[in-house]
Amino acid sequence: MSGEPAEHRDAFEAVFSALAHPARRRVLLTIYFNGGSMTAGEIAAVFSHAWQTTTKHLQVLEAAGLVSSERQGRSRIYRLERKRLDLVSEWLAHFSRRPDHQEGN
Repeated sequence: MSGEPAEHRDAFEAVFSALAHPARRRVLLTIYFNGGSMTAGEIAAVFSHAWQTTTKHLQVLEAAGLVSSERQGRSRIYRLERKRLDLVSEWLAHFSRRPDHQEGN
């Protein structure tokens, strides 16, 4: 991992920082289990915190590339970005194989 380009490391940092907050993980799960896209109002209705808090979480998720948004009329639709979530699987895959220095053990 240390030999990876800075852009790739920055992407990992953005994704894992966004996923560090339990409310943001719950937002992603909410969108996922509702077909992969929801309006901002539908997402906010699931949570008991203030609208501004939900908006902030959505902004962090969007900045990390985990969701995208599109305005449709008066609504903003948020869509899960599965390809970006693949970074998590890619990072975790490092732990499914032995490091080179332990191969013979």
